[in-house]
Amino acid sequence: MPELYTFDLFTQYPALLHGVTTKSQQHPYHFSLALHTGEHPQDILANRDTLSKNLGSASPLTHIVANQTHSDHIGIITEKKTKGWKNIEDAVEDCDALITDTKGVMLTILTADCVPILLYDTKKEVIAAIHAGWRGTQKRITQKTVHQMVQTYHCDPKDIIAGIAPAIGRCCYEVGKEVAGHFFDTPESLTVKNDKYMLDLPYLNKQQLLEAGLTEANIQMSGVCTACETKRFFSYRKEDGCSGRFMSLIGMEA
Repeated sequence: MPELYTFDLFTQYPALLHGVTTKSQQHPYHFSLALHTGEHPQDILANRDTLSKNLGSASPLTHIVANQTHSDHIGIITEKKTKGWKNIEDAVEDCDALITDTKGVMLTILTADCVPILLYDTKKEVIAAIHAGWRGTQKRITQKTVHQMVQTYHCDPKDIIAGIAPAIGRCCYEVGKEVAGHFFDTPESLTVKNDKYMLDLPYLNKQQLLEAGLTEANIQMSGVCTACETKRFFSYRKEDGCSGRFMSLIGMEA
């Protein structure tokens, strides 16, 4: 089983399962977990099976995969029923954030540069997984997800811990003015370079968490840039439109 990147903030809760997958030369397609990018489905399913078996759960897990569309749509998962794990036809449609309080359910996000964010309310035992590219960030999906946790499960943001997983960093994420213009109200997220802009998506999503009421101490940034670390993580930009995706996932023991 390839190494799983984990967050120290999360590992102190034994009933919480989480991780971010990394590449492996010993597994098909370098351990890509994506069914939607054209690889042989049986190889991807074998990778998913390897991942599931090595999460350390004492009981069988149900996995939820969404059809991510760079939206601000949030799915509430209320039953222990697999979606999108064995095939893409039954994935959660048109959705970029998932929330549940159901034990034994793993929420998943697939990325190769976009920002994956994992959340856990340590008191109410509610989890969330978020996919935020620049469009989702501009739509404030991370802040909206915290608000949905408050509205649906009566969470207190001060009880929520967050992990912002590996994603393309300001060092490598060059965008034009048409994209940068969406973030001119947060100038500290941008650096001008040769008439282009270097955009810091992990920083912007951290700010959304803080604005939603999380405390600084409860947010852990990976600090890993996928474009700088292509030996460990897939990077759509650095690898010229690669089809591989790594998975960030979170769940609670049943």
